[in-house]
This record gives sequence, structure tokens and C-alpha cells, in this order.
Amino acid sequence: MTTPRTSLFSRLASRLMTAGALLALAAGAQAQGSYPNKPIKMIIPLAAGSAVDNAARVLMQKMSQGLGQSVVIENIAGSAGLIGADRVAKAAPDGYTLGGFNDSVLTMLPHIYPRAPWNALTDFDPLSLAATIEWGLVVKVDSPYKSVADFIAAGKAAPGKLNYSSGGSGSPQHLAMALFASRAGINAVHVPYKGATPAAVAVAAGEVDAAFQGLGTVTALLQANKVRLLAVSSSKRLAQYPNVPTVDESGLKNFFFNSWFAMVVPAGTPKDIVERLNSEMRKALADPETRDKLVALGVTLRGSTAQELGAATKEQFAMYGKLIQDNGIKAD
Repeated sequence: MTTPRTSLFSRLASRLMTAGALLALAAGAQAQGSYPNKPIKMIIPLAAGSAVDNAARVLMQKMSQGLGQSVVIENIAGSAGLIGADRVAKAAPDGYTLGGFNDSVLTMLPHIYPRAPWNALTDFDPLSLAATIEWGLVVKVDSPYKSVADFIAAGKAAPGKLNYSSGGSGSPQHLAMALFASRAGINAVHVPYKGATPAAVAVAAGEVDAAFQGLGTVTALLQANKVRLLAVSSSKRLAQYPNVPTVDESGLKNFFFNSWFAMVVPAGTPKDIVERLNSEMRKALADPETRDKLVALGVTLRGSTAQELGAATKEQFAMYGKLIQDNGIKAD
């Protein structure tokens, strides 16, 4: 039999539990409503100084003003992006960890490293395709190769003598040159480095003959007259380098290559947070000063919706899967 005292305690306990639940809900709503209320971290699974890294630093500086919180960039290089991407995939889906990826991580690596500890299509939610990064073929400034035709002729004259650097097996530098060599009918030796920046420095130092690189990675080396740009792999000449021909113009018809600067979040991040981040990114891309800085880095501004990036990822994933298989590209 329940006594009046027991009944009173039960009622009080019930009210306290209800009040606690309401307070917890209110606190959760307040925390979500005030997003962001602490610094945000963007993990870039590439070395500092890469084209994506340089573009991200410009864009995040402007985005942080709109968000009212700093966006701290953390470079986690290694294994062509596998390690840093894993950190993003396993982070809490709360909007405080972002991924600043190139398209290699999302669309190339999974085919070269099928046992990657994350799934490119299910472990990340798309946020936006912020920009595409233009690329080019670079050699040391005093290289004997003055044109794409020179480089191809040397490769055909001495098969296996030419070599090239990349940011690692499966990196965009690796894939771009492997596709170029295949299309040109030459055999060049792949020399992987720990990141795009060391790979670019290797060209300037004469450690390798050439490399395909995102122009943002080699801007400083070009300005310092350490490397020479033989051709750009865009569909038309770039305003920044009007005297540099395209690869297509140089004789290797219909060869085009660029890469992405894509922003993602861990799968399950609330939709309203994704929309807020996407909105702030678009505002930053619309800022004239930010746009000028990014264009100077060889970047073509995009600014997609999350849905558009998701669709593009699936399309590129299938396309690169076929290219990698058809060309027999494997991890070294």
C-alpha cells in the first residue's frame, strides 16, 4: 500500500525528472540555435602550401568573420589524404569539424585503396564545391624541356628515363601525370612525396624532371623563377598566364585536368548547420577581395549547394573509377 509520504516523494521525483528533461531540451535548443559558439576546425588531409590549403586559408579567413568564430586549419598529410580524411569521418557530426578536400580523396583514392577505413559516399555529408583549381605541367626553370612537345619527344626517345613527382600514390598529381603519359604514349617513372608541396619543391630542386601541379601550389615557385610552366591543363588559356598554352594547344588533344576544393562534414551533421555553413561560404566567395585573392591562386570560383556537390561526387567517383581501372593505376 502506498503511503501519502511515498506518494508525495513520487510526485516530486516525477516533477523533478520532467523539469530536468525540459531544461536539457532547452539547453540543447539554445546550443544549436547559437551555432557556432566555439572555434571550428577544418581538417585538410594535405600538406600545408598545397593548392587546396592555400585556397582554404583565404576562404576560411572571410568565413570566420561571418560565423563570428575562428576557423582553425589543421593539416594532416600522409597516404595521399587517407589519414586526414579518416579523422573527419570519425569526428562528431556537430558542425565543429569540417573537411577541406580535393577531389582525389572523394573520387580517386577509394579506387586505388579499396580498403580505406572510410567510405567516400557514406561517411561524409557534402557541404559545397567551393572552387575548382587549375593545373599545369611544370619543370625546373633551366630544364632542357621548353614545351610539352619537347617533354613528350624525350619520353619517346628514352622510355623510362623521365620521372615525375606527386603528393603520394593516388594523389591528383599521380593520376594527372599517369593519364598524361598514357595519352602521350610515354613511360615516366613515378616518384611519390609526402604532399603536393614537397613534390613541387622537388621539381624546383631538380630531383625530378616534371610534375603536374595545382597552380596554387606552384605560384610562389613561379614568381621566384624556380620552375617553368610548360602548359596549363584547362580548356582555354588562363588570364593569369596568357602566354602559356594549354596542353590541348600543345599537341595532346582533348587533355584537360583540374581538381576540386570541396567542403564536407561528418555524415549526420544537422541540416540547419550545413545550410548555415553553405550560406557563409557563398557570402565569402562573393566578397570582391576574397575573389581576387583566390583567382590569383589559379582558382575558379564555384559555390555549389550541398546537393550539387553530392551529385558531382557520385558522377566523378564513377568516372575516375573507370579511368583508374582502364589505365591500370595502382598504389606504388
